[in-house]
Amino acid sequence: MTILVTGGAGFIGSNFIFHMMEKYPDDRIVCLDKLTYAGNLSTLASVMDRANFRFVRGDICDRETVNRLFEEEHPEIVVNFAAESHVDRSIEDPGIFLETNIMGTAVLMDACRKYGVRRFHQVSTDEVYGDLPLDRPDLLFTEQTPLHTSSPYSSSKAGADLLVMAYWRTYGLPCTISRCSNNYGPYQFPEKLIPLMIANALNDKPLPVYGEGKNVRDWLYVEDHCKAIDLIIHQGRVGEVYNIGGHNEMANIDIVRLICRELGKPESLITYVGDRKGHDLRYAIDPAKIHGELGWLPETRFADGIRKTIRWYLENRPWWEEIISGEYRNYYEKMYGNR
Repeated sequence: MTILVTGGAGFIGSNFIFHMMEKYPDDRIVCLDKLTYAGNLSTLASVMDRANFRFVRGDICDRETVNRLFEEEHPEIVVNFAAESHVDRSIEDPGIFLETNIMGTAVLMDACRKYGVRRFHQVSTDEVYGDLPLDRPDLLFTEQTPLHTSSPYSSSKAGADLLVMAYWRTYGLPCTISRCSNNYGPYQFPEKLIPLMIANALNDKPLPVYGEGKNVRDWLYVEDHCKAIDLIIHQGRVGEVYNIGGHNEMANIDIVRLICRELGKPESLITYVGDRKGHDLRYAIDPAKIHGELGWLPETRFADGIRKTIRWYLENRPWWEEIISGEYRNYYEKMYGNR
């Protein structure tokens, strides 16, 4: 079958493409990505020349581009990773988040309705649930937890989720949604916590930590996330939401200290900075539904996953050093400028 992956040059989308191409070598994967600041085409270098892979540079908000791609490829499954996803950037400029995350999702679903798909899958986030108190470790997000957003980013994702469910209820579009906890692993853009701390520590630069660093996140290794989405698009029930969590709750400051220990760097590099506006205290997901229905559980313990992640960044310095320098944005022109 043909699977359209939007936002596939980003962190989770690229890992999903690698997973699918390895597990389903007879499927065709088409990647649509605008290559904004967080999209890095060099990430996909290992699959670019494969006969069953196609990359298209384009915006999910561009209805003409999306419809033309559907006419050419006739995808049976669409997995939408394309999103503006950095909370700090959403606080500075909410408009682009609303445009991409809500209107872009609508354009994709209109094409799915027009050309027919077996499944449209929306990749969402646990941030749509708001946050949980630090002193109630018994409380977890379930699929029935009310949406209670804290930032323009999470509000735009919640809006998209509601729109997806409306298309299912109103038009019968075969949709599913997954809401994941914080991902980490190879190819994560180095403005996010873990790769930022690794890169800064390796360069003996300050490690900026919001507030006191007590905010808690549930960490999910990206390969485990990709396996969960694979299960949902093939076996998940249409019209359902599935929470995907890692069972790995850790405070931000503890992660930063762990990275320092693993790299042999002093904790004196840690620098506390002013807290983020509306900073959520704690995220924690209950993945009982996806476990009960589809048999999924996270396979990677955080202690193992973080070591694998640190090792990957040590062994792939050119990848993230190009991003920090800005050179990665020239990759597309180098590869395709004369084609």
